[in-house]
Amino acid sequence: MKSDVRDNYNTRHGGPFDRGAADSWYDRPFNPHYFVGETNMSEKIEMAQMTAAEIAAYTAGYRWNEDAGGKKDYGDGSEA
Repeated sequence: MKSDVRDNYNTRHGGPFDRGAADSWYDRPFNPHYFVGETNMSEKIEMAQMTAAEIAAYTAGYRWNEDAGGKKDYGDGSEA
């Protein structure tokens, strides 16, 4: 069975992998960050404060969704 890149990262909501995947899904620019707790309800950690491993997790999440090709459909004929 082929392994999934998600198996290599903590994919908790608000974490670096999750935020990377979400930014790609919503067609937002690559901008490493994450939240300490619940998304938008806790401290936001910006790239300058992130470890190399956290940036790698964000990047992996972003690339994972880009490779999957998933983008939010806003119902107006465009994806973003």
